[in-house]
Amino acid sequence: MLWQALALLLIMEGLLPFLSPAAWRRMFEKILALSDGQVRFFGLCSMLIGLISLALLS
Repeated sequence: MLWQALALLLIMEGLLPFLSPAAWRRMFEKILALSDGQVRFFGLCSMLIGLISLALLS
């Protein structure tokens, strides 16, 4: 199950650079311009959304 989840993560992570490399570069440049606190906040939000999704799906 864990390996399937990691495989899906890789697929999702690879979609944008594959479909639109220019948009991916622009997005990456914007992310690099964020402060450490902002990056941590978005990381925390994504972890919480993942945890809530896991709780609801199990």
